[in-house]
Amino acid sequence: MTDMNYDLIVIGSGPGGYVTAIRASQLGMKTAIIERESLGGICLNWGCIPTKALLKSAQVFEYLKHASDYGINVKDASADFDAVVKRSREVANGMSNGIQFLMKKNKIDVIMGTATIVPGKQVIVVDESGKSTSYSANKGVIIATGARSRELPNLPQDGIKIIGYRQAMTLAKQPKKLVVVGSGAIGVEFAYFYNSMGTEVTIVEYMPNIVPVEDEEVSKQLEKSFKKSGIKIMTEASVEGVDTKGKGCVVTVKTAKGEEKIECDVVLSAVGIQANVEGLGLEEVGIIQDNGKIPVNEFYQTNIPGYYAIGDIVPGPALAHVASAEGIICVEQLAGHHPEPLNYENIPGCTYCTPEVASVGLTEKAAKAAGREIKIGKFPFSASGKASAAGAKDGFVKLIFDAKYGELLGAHMIGANVTEMIAEIVAVRKLETTGMDLIKTVHPHPTMSEAVMEAAAAAYGEVIHL
Repeated sequence: MTDMNYDLIVIGSGPGGYVTAIRASQLGMKTAIIERESLGGICLNWGCIPTKALLKSAQVFEYLKHASDYGINVKDASADFDAVVKRSREVANGMSNGIQFLMKKNKIDVIMGTATIVPGKQVIVVDESGKSTSYSANKGVIIATGARSRELPNLPQDGIKIIGYRQAMTLAKQPKKLVVVGSGAIGVEFAYFYNSMGTEVTIVEYMPNIVPVEDEEVSKQLEKSFKKSGIKIMTEASVEGVDTKGKGCVVTVKTAKGEEKIECDVVLSAVGIQANVEGLGLEEVGIIQDNGKIPVNEFYQTNIPGYYAIGDIVPGPALAHVASAEGIICVEQLAGHHPEPLNYENIPGCTYCTPEVASVGLTEKAAKAAGREIKIGKFPFSASGKASAAGAKDGFVKLIFDAKYGELLGAHMIGANVTEMIAEIVAVRKLETTGMDLIKTVHPHPTMSEAVMEAAAAAYGEVIHL
């Protein structure tokens, strides 16, 4: 074994790991990052980025199919499924190469292989050839190994007929019929993509509403929009089993009305994710696990000094931007700075189907359950000049304020470009801006973002355009 010393070693190069490594290098630490597959992790190679490329292709195809609505005549527009998938992979590969550049620019050593932690802030890496090398970290080891598609006992993934999100991005052939199990962000994004490309899609959701973490009004609006586009939705339903013996799949779905059998070519299991905590050496080092996650303090230290964990493997929202923020806070604390702990109540969530969904803070139901006296303002995009001009009138902005103090408790949006608009709300909440301040903040006209100002005005009985 060859010994090599660093100030910091980061295991995993996803949006948590690579951002952490860069910030550590900026702060003067000699840093190494260990990756067993591709720089950028799941998000960049098999998640956030390539899925957005697929969704953009679907959106372009939808525009072409409805070009006459805009006074444009397009004949015989068709989708080349293989070319769409190829473009998505090219986008992902380009981004991964970009991470390689950033590693070189920031003088971060990239070590390819499978990592195992051992006591004494040591990491052993086994490369493809089977060679083992030991590395040490003076300041600490940060574990950022992310997560993978979760498998249910009655829905085992074979990668062919029952697939996870990874296979859904690179299917060799477009299915004629697809059943999507689960309607979180992953499920509804792929449902939108495949439906737009011409696949017959059914969503099966165990909860009463799709995108169940969102405000109920948003969930109902998305269901309405999806049904209008031809997606079949089954809520309060569970998949009891899938028969894959034949050419396709026969999915048995249990509902309040009884069991129903659905025939399809492929089943996409989108029932959440599972943290990658196995085989890391956590038990040998003595790092505690709880319900498949690693408990940490507000600066991401585990129960063992010198070992830290961030991202999908710790409690909290499993989101790329959360992992990045956690990593930056962790290394700034390690460098002797005094970073502010992350406020998990002000984390935006985005879903990139069409219409898009974005939210932050309390839902109406949660605010009431917390005993808050609230004011609610809602502005539909059907009353927005920009939305009308763009042909994107579906959706609304809904704001929830504390009635007494004007604090913005939550924001819930559905419609075109709302994933870009939600950042304003996050900043407003961070700065503790009141509803009246938001009303008096001049928004440009005509824009979709005017709906934020109008929704605030609606909460206080001052709305102009509704």
